[in-house]
Amino acid sequence: MSGHSHWSTIRRKKEANDSKKGAVFTKIAREIVIAVREGGGVDPSFNVRLRMILDKARMMGMPRDNIDRAIKRGAGDDKDGLVIEQITYEGYGPNGVAILIDVTTDNRNRAVAAVRHAISRGGGTMGNPGAVAWQFNRKGSISVPGAVDFDKLFEAAVNAGAEDVLQGDEEDAHEVRTEPGELHTVSVALKEAGIPVTDAELVMIPQNEVALEPKSAVQVLKLISNLEELDDVQRVFSNLEMSEEAVAAFAESMA
Repeated sequence: MSGHSHWSTIRRKKEANDSKKGAVFTKIAREIVIAVREGGGVDPSFNVRLRMILDKARMMGMPRDNIDRAIKRGAGDDKDGLVIEQITYEGYGPNGVAILIDVTTDNRNRAVAAVRHAISRGGGTMGNPGAVAWQFNRKGSISVPGAVDFDKLFEAAVNAGAEDVLQGDEEDAHEVRTEPGELHTVSVALKEAGIPVTDAELVMIPQNEVALEPKSAVQVLKLISNLEELDDVQRVFSNLEMSEEAVAAFAESMA
């Protein structure tokens, strides 16, 4: 678990840095548009998907004006002519590692060209729809600071209906996993129990992971990192086994 925790910590630090440049806010705004348009309206009490994304927006410190504009655009009240699409691309990284790329974009041609270029440059190949998605299950994922007492977290999470609780360490996060429909409920229950939540999102968990030696794993992690930096890419999932050695080697290579 420590490798997964360390990788999640690296991602959150990158997001915190990117948010100063507005990159993460732009991505979250597009998620809000999709959630309002496809998730059941502008009221987060009835639109669970919107509720989760608004939680993320607030945790990232997104300005209220940005949130309101995105909600209006999703509801069709902001006539700017942009059409936001949500697309999942599938492919393979080095050594045949399966990769899913979640995209929200106002320009499908731009998005697929950028994703294709990044995958090719990173030693991978694009796949056809359905090529690798069958290898993953959708789950809810809640990040909790590693400094939180694990036994307290475990008890609160299980009582709230969590499916699994994975232990991190003091520097990296614990992870609580849920069924997709229970993500918000468990997240709220943890907060009410006095447990801080740093992130709550829907993720794709591989059914089986591929173990690579650190040097080869770093190639995959660099590809994932480069994909996540693309303006239209929301998240990237893979079936790479996130060993502590591989993640540490990646962090060293980026220092």
